[in-house]
Amino acid sequence: MIRNFTDLTGKRAIVTGAAQGLCHGMAEGLMEAGAQVCMIDINPKILKVAEEFTEKGFCCHGVIADLGTGHGTAEGFNQAMEKLEGHLDILVNGAGVQKRHKSEEFPFEDWEFVLNINLNAVFRLCQLAGRQFMAQNSRGKIINIASMLSFFGGYTVPAYAASKGGVAQLTKALCNEWAGKGINVNALAPGYMDTEMNKALTDPENPRFKEITGRIPAGEWGTAEDMKGPCVFLASEASDYLNGAVIPVDGGYLAK
Repeated sequence: MIRNFTDLTGKRAIVTGAAQGLCHGMAEGLMEAGAQVCMIDINPKILKVAEEFTEKGFCCHGVIADLGTGHGTAEGFNQAMEKLEGHLDILVNGAGVQKRHKSEEFPFEDWEFVLNINLNAVFRLCQLAGRQFMAQNSRGKIINIASMLSFFGGYTVPAYAASKGGVAQLTKALCNEWAGKGINVNALAPGYMDTEMNKALTDPENPRFKEITGRIPAGEWGTAEDMKGPCVFLASEASDYLNGAVIPVDGGYLAK
């Protein structure tokens, strides 16, 4: 008998930030592998996105929630759990925001905005999912989304760099406490991706576009499609003994 280690049939997942971009792709990848997915996003179009996936034959739900507040995060999680009929197997913490200013001019309200969504909400959702897995007495998979800026500092993005460094360390800290309880906590660190967030950088007229592309051994920027396989791997039994890892999905950028 041939065994498919990445089959997610019957599994139930929450994916945040899935209205567009990389998280939309990862949510689709989980559904293609057989999972039922509830997507959380502040953008009201998440309901339309979920409807479109349902029309394609997937089992998908959408929840509108503001992850920038503790109340909004908890409420979003609770609504998602209702959609998933009270059971959870996979959490993908993908929602993220970006603000750019020179560090000496960085408004503190922008710092708080980025940290609240990129780090505080990630911790809160990990905590809520961890409690759920323990209450179910079942294995659980948490996939956080780190960044190249989990490894280096970047320019004019101190809040983003701090938040993504925090995500990497949080992933390791939770692994230490939860691995023995059957909960896998890992992170994917996307490299330079051709997404709306990087629109300014992907302009061929921007000098940094040529500089960055020249350092990527794969010779091209990544896409949401490139995140599907790694996400499914971490969500499946294929990664049951992998824990506390921060895995670059970067076309080899960090290796050069």
